[in-house]
Amino acid sequence: MNSSCNLYAVLLCIASLSLTGPTASSQSSHLVEILPTDSKVDIIGKAAAVRPSPKQMAWQKMELTAFLHFGINTFTNREWGDGKEDPQLFNPTQLDARQWVKTCKEAGMKLIILTTKHHDGFCLWPSQYTEHSVKNSPWKNGKGDVVRELADACSAEGMKLGVYLSPWDRNSPIYGTAAYNDYFVKQLTELLTKYGEIAEVWFDGANGEGPNGKKQVYDWQRYYQTIRRLQPEAVIAIMGPDVRWVGTESGYGRDTEWSVVPASMQDEDKVAANSQQKAGTFRPKLDPMAKDLGSREKLYGADRLVWYPSEVDVSIRPGWFYHQDQDDKVKSVEKLLDIYYSSVGKNSLLLLNIPPDTRGLIHENDVNTLTKWRQTIDATFKTNLAKGARIRQLSNEDLLWDAKLSTHYMAKKERPVFKIKLNGVQVFDRLVLQENIALGQRVEAFKLEGKVNGRWEEISSGTTIGYKRILRFPTVKAKQLRLSILSSRAKPALAAFGLYKSAQ
Repeated sequence: MNSSCNLYAVLLCIASLSLTGPTASSQSSHLVEILPTDSKVDIIGKAAAVRPSPKQMAWQKMELTAFLHFGINTFTNREWGDGKEDPQLFNPTQLDARQWVKTCKEAGMKLIILTTKHHDGFCLWPSQYTEHSVKNSPWKNGKGDVVRELADACSAEGMKLGVYLSPWDRNSPIYGTAAYNDYFVKQLTELLTKYGEIAEVWFDGANGEGPNGKKQVYDWQRYYQTIRRLQPEAVIAIMGPDVRWVGTESGYGRDTEWSVVPASMQDEDKVAANSQQKAGTFRPKLDPMAKDLGSREKLYGADRLVWYPSEVDVSIRPGWFYHQDQDDKVKSVEKLLDIYYSSVGKNSLLLLNIPPDTRGLIHENDVNTLTKWRQTIDATFKTNLAKGARIRQLSNEDLLWDAKLSTHYMAKKERPVFKIKLNGVQVFDRLVLQENIALGQRVEAFKLEGKVNGRWEEISSGTTIGYKRILRFPTVKAKQLRLSILSSRAKPALAAFGLYKSAQ
């Protein structure tokens, strides 16, 4: 997405996105077919049965990932290059991929995605298919490979590696021809076969003109098939089958974020879609910027329902690439905390961009902010004040605070009310809830109440829970609580209940 998103946002509204999964008739997969004979009750039941694939589940559990925008733009002080840059400009004097990885790891990230090639076509690895790459730069006398250095650093630190590869290439003279798709697949193959395990492949939808004045018709099906064959465990994000863009680069997700969304088609697309599904390249149409993606009303008109979770991307700076004049514009700890609560805390994954500078290091200002941000998150969520409480419906409350998504309480009805007696009077201002999404996303609305002066008073309320929901509210002092599930698509599978006091 990065700075290409102004164009990308328009393109993605109308782009078709691929999803893969078991046969459409499966009623407990991440892709479920809606039959003409299905009633509204049937449709909601099927929606509750849609589940993440194993790779989607592993992706969601990471919660925080990092984007590193680094390339020729870093040295031209631009956001978008034109493909005419002199490779001699690329010359980081202190490049240290271990510093990148350690910084991201200490900030709580589990994966790093590198812009291996942006729209300018400049490759951060010595691709044999172009001269516009690090092999023609003075860095390490043309013998360097940024992707290799990052892959090795990730391996050493136990971090996962992802790659961003721009389909738009403003340098390639064959962009806009059928031959370019061959070229792109060859470069994709280099990245997927030379650097070990790749956990995520990230595509944006930018599609401008090449040097010949032509635009490219991307062979998405072929790209996806290549990734599935070479890195079957990798999720394909944004212009891809496994992960969708939240629809904004602000860092903020929807208050109601459904991972189960409709995948409708025109009648003429259905035959092709069925065959594509068997090949793992089903392509439903979706507008990721719509305010409402998964309400009951949206589901009723769908042909298929799919598990398609949200990724929130945002940069720690105003720009996506490093610019010296933005050294004093790094987002504050308070702003990053607000983004955290509005992304991870709203059933999304946060992809935070942290651009290395011209030295090839993450700048001290960014490091300092990330360190304080992480310390505040850790301090806030260190102690679950609900631990030790008694919950009337449960014989074993420990399963709600054992930090395991797989252990859960399956409610006996769709709208249960949990009466909670805390272990003494507690002071808190954060509520954390999780569903066991391995069984689907079900809760549509809930509220938390506290008993004050003998009366029940509402503390806070929310809509969807999904993988994780965090609510913030003014400080509460209470001993007795009531959590009411107001609406659900099936019996809720509550995996976590936590009360915390902000450390800030």
